[in-house]
Amino acid sequence: MNNSIVHDHQDSDLFGLIYGFRFLPGERGREIDSAAALECLHTPGDPEEFIWLHLNLAHAGCQRWMKSHLELPEEFFEALHEGSRSTRIEHIDSSLLAVVNDVVFNFGMVSSDISTLWVCTRSHMMISVRLQPLHSVDRLRHSVKRGEFFRSPLELLVHLLRDQGEVLEQIVRKTTVSVDQIEDQLLSSRLSDNRADLGAMRRVLVRLHRLLALEPRSLLRLLNRPPAWFQKEDVQELRKSTDESALVISDLTALGERIKLLQEEIAAKLNEQSSRTLFTLTVVTVLALPINIIAGFFGMNVGGIPLATDPEGFWVLVALVATFTLLAGRWAFRKRDDY
Repeated sequence: MNNSIVHDHQDSDLFGLIYGFRFLPGERGREIDSAAALECLHTPGDPEEFIWLHLNLAHAGCQRWMKSHLELPEEFFEALHEGSRSTRIEHIDSSLLAVVNDVVFNFGMVSSDISTLWVCTRSHMMISVRLQPLHSVDRLRHSVKRGEFFRSPLELLVHLLRDQGEVLEQIVRKTTVSVDQIEDQLLSSRLSDNRADLGAMRRVLVRLHRLLALEPRSLLRLLNRPPAWFQKEDVQELRKSTDESALVISDLTALGERIKLLQEEIAAKLNEQSSRTLFTLTVVTVLALPINIIAGFFGMNVGGIPLATDPEGFWVLVALVATFTLLAGRWAFRKRDDY
């Protein structure tokens, strides 16, 4: 390989390399720098060895370097700029293109950040590109550094998908605990003060479901027509990952429906409370209506007011007010069932 090329790219900042690993047959992955990565790309080695390069797409020279040195399919670069980022895996020529939505979840808050990882896998390499630091990729890096064996780039991708699934399971588990607490408060006739959290949790779950719903179907299509360089063990692991992904998405859907029902129940409870408050105000208004009418009528400063000279006039008015108040109260309580 041209030594000047190696020298010019010794600094990973020149093309956005975050870290890279080289995997030799029967050996653990070894971390490599940018110079070693270029040497692996341009110098033929063991047919069974492969590399994993993780790049920072926010770097100005990242895409230019990938186009110059990696010979990636054009569809990969188109995926970097397209608006839709739904999780999917596609077989393009001799490459495997994967768009993985990684979830960075803050267990202390309801909100979560969702970021995207673009992956291109071939028989001898896996290239992953991201804009922001991703939790599942960091898990994969720690697994490699701990000495876990990987026989192929596809096994790296399957491990990445499983790490993604574990993050989703944590989200479902933590969200379920929060929903259980709100549901217990509702069943004990105590409306939760965290009703707004239900809406936030549901929005997160809906967004996750929208981004991840295509993953199981894309994996099934890939399993029906796998590339020739797939190993038998890789196909089996990918099939397990498909089943796990389908289960996680099913859990997301079920939890979203549960939150929706809980929101409807809370809305019904609030509506019932509002109706009772309105009924109480109606009763007070109806009970006060007779005395207000009579007081207004007899309070007019005009001549000829009835009972003005009658010594028993006061008690007659008291009897009239009590009678009309009793009739109005009876009518109001008969209308109680309408509230």
